[in-house]
Amino acid sequence: MALLGDGNHTAVTQFILVGLTDNPVLRVILFIIILCLYLVTLSGNLSTILLIRISPQLHHPMYFFLSHLASTDIGYSSTVTPNMLVNFLVERNTISYLGCAIQLGSAAFFGTFECFLLAVMAYDRFVAICSPLLYSTKMSTQVCTLLVVGSYVSSFLNASCFTFSFFSFSFCGPNRVNHFFCDFSPLVELCCSDVRVFAIVTSFSGGTVTVITMLVTAISYIYILITILKMRSTEGRQKAFSTCTSHLTAVTLFYGTTTFIYVLPKSSYSSDQNKVASVFYTTVIPMLNPLIYSLKSNEIKNAFKRQLSKKIFS
Repeated sequence: MALLGDGNHTAVTQFILVGLTDNPVLRVILFIIILCLYLVTLSGNLSTILLIRISPQLHHPMYFFLSHLASTDIGYSSTVTPNMLVNFLVERNTISYLGCAIQLGSAAFFGTFECFLLAVMAYDRFVAICSPLLYSTKMSTQVCTLLVVGSYVSSFLNASCFTFSFFSFSFCGPNRVNHFFCDFSPLVELCCSDVRVFAIVTSFSGGTVTVITMLVTAISYIYILITILKMRSTEGRQKAFSTCTSHLTAVTLFYGTTTFIYVLPKSSYSSDQNKVASVFYTTVIPMLNPLIYSLKSNEIKNAFKRQLSKKIFS
């Protein structure tokens, strides 16, 4: 039952996820494509984590953060994609009230953690290029651990803000979520209570995270660019820049998509465009990240070759 009587009004006990399309042929095609993307996401990120763990030459801060990024991509994609795949196979995809809250909180948590982690990785590149002699001190194991733990705690607090807001909403009418997962904005549209305070609080929380992490990333790369331009050796410039290209690509893809959804005015794009962009940052980007780092990093390539040769000749 989607609705439950409670006194003079009716409370929603489950939601219907509208999904991406009603076209049966397109649903089959999208199911196959997204299933393949999800399998590549799982295998690529798990392989990245395993390779970093078993390769001693990858046991330094940049790859420590990369292993956490891979874990985040698995969590982010797994929060949304399995339910999206089910949506393609059933006529009406429902999710319970509690399940919707968990999905919203999980997506907020992993999305926030990716923001913080990309900023931490930008800071790591800043220290490596601008203060190479102090790198081992400034990016010690203790410092790296504190940065990751701090990112986890901050992400949990931001996700808690979204989850608490959801439980404070009153849903007593329509229960069709115009999306393929329980995102915050489509849920707000279904509320029959005044949500202005909660909307402001969540906007402030999410906006603060975005502004802080983007500022850290931008300032880090400004200093990196200045340092690279001061280098006299062309080879030194190329080497320094090559260590940043994979991270810059990941940052551009992630922030470009999330800015389109959460920063631009809603009047400037349709709900269908919102869904397409959401597919990109919940499904495509987690699949692309391990490929970007694998193709751009010679250390990962060499580590993979070493492990492969060990397996062949062992």
